[in-house]
Amino acid sequence: MMTKKHVYAATAVIAMIVALGCGQKALDNSATAQTKQAPSFVVDPFWPKPLPNHWILGATIGLAVDSRDHVYIIHRRDTFNERTEIGAATDPVKADCCIPAPNVLEFDPAGNLVNHWGGPNEGYDWPTSNHGITVDHKDNIWIGGNGPTDSHILKFTRDGKFIAQYGTPGSPTDSHDPKNFGSVAEISFDPSANEAYVADGYRNKRVAVLDADTGALKRYWGAYGNEPDDTNLGPFRPGQEPAQQFRNPVHCAQPSHDGLVYVCDRVNNRLQVFKTDGTFVRELFVKPNSLGDGSVWDISFSADDDQTYIYLADGTNRKIFIIERESLEILTNFGDGGRNPGQFFAVHGIATDSKGNIYTTETYEGKRLQKFSYQGMKPVTVMDQGTPWPADKL
Repeated sequence: MMTKKHVYAATAVIAMIVALGCGQKALDNSATAQTKQAPSFVVDPFWPKPLPNHWILGATIGLAVDSRDHVYIIHRRDTFNERTEIGAATDPVKADCCIPAPNVLEFDPAGNLVNHWGGPNEGYDWPTSNHGITVDHKDNIWIGGNGPTDSHILKFTRDGKFIAQYGTPGSPTDSHDPKNFGSVAEISFDPSANEAYVADGYRNKRVAVLDADTGALKRYWGAYGNEPDDTNLGPFRPGQEPAQQFRNPVHCAQPSHDGLVYVCDRVNNRLQVFKTDGTFVRELFVKPNSLGDGSVWDISFSADDDQTYIYLADGTNRKIFIIERESLEILTNFGDGGRNPGQFFAVHGIATDSKGNIYTTETYEGKRLQKFSYQGMKPVTVMDQGTPWPADKL
């Protein structure tokens, strides 16, 4: 026969079991919540070091990292307010500061300026509006241009020695032109095939694949792998059926190690994924209601061999999205609008070095290069991280 004492003991045991079960469930839920991890970053407000000679940057439109983790940027020397920004470059000179820096600047990993070059010269046609700078697998530098007469691509050594020009400036062009381009945004590379992928671009609506040694066109395609059509689609409107062609600009075309190509269809707010032959695979819409300049500006991959993560620069919403590449799941983002370190004004270019650090450039009135130091993997706790300021400086 069960006594009161036995009842109390049994009740206590049951309560303990329930409590343990609830506790275990809470631990399980907590563990589940912690399973999603993502790379984390903090801004380095002291990188790069100050420029010499009273030099300042204009709209900083291109960014690349070479095999030594040297960082290259290209900016536009004609994007200054003469009255307020470049008093030392006027005639007559109005002030001690400032002077537009040379077009191409090279920094070592410590942030020291170690070389500079670029601009018009004999033997080649400098773009009327340079756009994008990238380094190929042989450490050569490629530069595009998005001016209305920029129908060509330039190729240099990393020290600025001219190698080749592909295309003829001022050529009438369309998305089926075998030799000329329609205002190229950026060039990326597939070392295994020795191919250059051209985001072509501001007038054309295609991805063009070139032989990286000769510049010869090998193949090209439009959105969804369709034959490109340059018909003006009109402005993007949220809620419409996805456009079957790219809108201008086609802003990046980045091959991955595993035989895929990721294309920034900027104003359509989407990242489209293809096989290297142009076969459409899938797409991701990012901030799909974004108007104006759109949300998908540029991407880079994480530094691991599998390129597990995509870092996507959104110049309109002023963020960097961290995306799991295999699933195309957006895990989190960092950044916010503003002019303090770690904030953005039209973040335009993004690149990753071999240690996993991220570099960004800003166009329009942004006029800046920033470094975000890799902090390892951390649990995802919020979608919008805001400004990635160092914790010990908050």
